[in-house]
Amino acid sequence: MFSITVLISGGGTTLKNLIDVQNSSTVNWSINGVVSNNPDAPGLAFAAEQGIAQRIVNHRDYAHEEDFSAATYDAIEGFQQQPDLIVMGGFLRRLTIPPKYKNKIINIHPSLIPSFCGKGNYGARVHQAVIDYGCKLTGCTVHFVDDQYDHGPIIAQRSVPVNSDDTPAILASRVFAAECELFPEVISRIAAGGVSLNGRTVQMGADH
Repeated sequence: MFSITVLISGGGTTLKNLIDVQNSSTVNWSINGVVSNNPDAPGLAFAAEQGIAQRIVNHRDYAHEEDFSAATYDAIEGFQQQPDLIVMGGFLRRLTIPPKYKNKIINIHPSLIPSFCGKGNYGARVHQAVIDYGCKLTGCTVHFVDDQYDHGPIIAQRSVPVNSDDTPAILASRVFAAECELFPEVISRIAAGGVSLNGRTVQMGADH
């Protein structure tokens, strides 16, 4: 079974969605562990409820990004089963990506990259910016992770409309519904070997 490790920082809503998908449908992947940079992350409770192994790597314990990154990879590699893919689910810290993990880490961002992304653009800030700019469409983006925020090759995107009476919270709920569909689909396709990369161009194949 294709194995994924999920990285979280906060509420763990993306983790919960992946757990729900794993439990309610037949997928070709399973969650082997969860790593959080925040020891108080509420999302850790979702892992505990399912008996999923979890580890804490508190970023406050490390003065340098390289040291924090190394400790995070040590935690990931300490699970009983080694991951085939690392999945960032609301993980708000940047990792240095060593060669062995190139194109082995994915993230989902709540906008259509390259719009409204980069350092400091996360959560409600993104949706407020979309509304303030007067966008008619927004959405979510799954991408490979590199050494820059929200910069790696785009794997897949899904758009949602922006309505004139949207608040950030209302828009966030609509975008998150799209995320809940897209992220598991992409993971399934990667697990099936249906994703190939040529430079920054990603080709998507069937998920089974």
